[in-house]
Amino acid sequence: MANLPAVKTSIPALGGEAGLNRYLSEIRKFPLLAPEQEYMLAKRWEEHQDPEAAAKLVTSHLRLVAKIAMGYRGYGLPVAELISEGNIGLIQGVKKFDAEKGFRLATYAMWWIRASIQEYILRSWSLVKIGTTAAQKKLFFNLRRLKGKLNAMEDGDLRGADVEKIATTLGVTEDEVISMNRRMSMGGDTSLNAPLREEGEGEWQDWLADTGPLQDEMVADEQERDQRHALLTSAMDALNEREKHILTQRRLIDEPLTLEELSQSYGISRERVRQIEVRAFEKLTKAMHSLANERHLLPEPA
Repeated sequence: MANLPAVKTSIPALGGEAGLNRYLSEIRKFPLLAPEQEYMLAKRWEEHQDPEAAAKLVTSHLRLVAKIAMGYRGYGLPVAELISEGNIGLIQGVKKFDAEKGFRLATYAMWWIRASIQEYILRSWSLVKIGTTAAQKKLFFNLRRLKGKLNAMEDGDLRGADVEKIATTLGVTEDEVISMNRRMSMGGDTSLNAPLREEGEGEWQDWLADTGPLQDEMVADEQERDQRHALLTSAMDALNEREKHILTQRRLIDEPLTLEELSQSYGISRERVRQIEVRAFEKLTKAMHSLANERHLLPEPA
């Protein structure tokens, strides 16, 4: 990424766990961007490689990184390191962001942030010999959530019925669920009531509460979500039934199907499924951009 050092230096130094309190205070000072501001900054970066524009895009989303990173604190790794990795993902997201697609940067960048944090967790968990299959990674990052739904968060082995339910839901064997649960139980959790400092001043939950949006931000975000949903629903009409189904199953559900699963369902190769997915996504984004222009939801380029 051109001018990457200039963008990195705009991010406050974390300084490890001891400096996390100060870091969280500093990133609140960076203003959030209105859609028009974000669009113009993104165009300045895309067309002129303006490092100042990129820095503003990055710093305005540092709170998003911190919020996402907090969601992974249960894996026993320092939150400061998770945030640092998430910031790397954010920078990559800014690098590849295309404002003409009609989406906000936060919507796009969160995927890069999560991917960067998850890759770091997988590299760091030496006790978890996680495989390369999508099913095993899905198990690693969804086991805690499913255990919570089943009220099975206690230490120790899972009940047989819970093991069976999780294995069926994630498409893995019961032995894999048992083994992963035992390995993850060794990682330990970070309590929300744990003090930020040794002298006991302040708790983690104090910061979690502050990462939520303000009331006016929530209203604006809700309006934007409604607009995006309406655009998406209308734009889906540009796809045929097979394209709709494949794109939905690959990108628009919480637990996407794999290329292998869809290839078996349609009786075609995985590569053919991938091609249909890519083509459908291109058609969908083009249709959404066209509808956004028609409805005057995008600012006019300068």
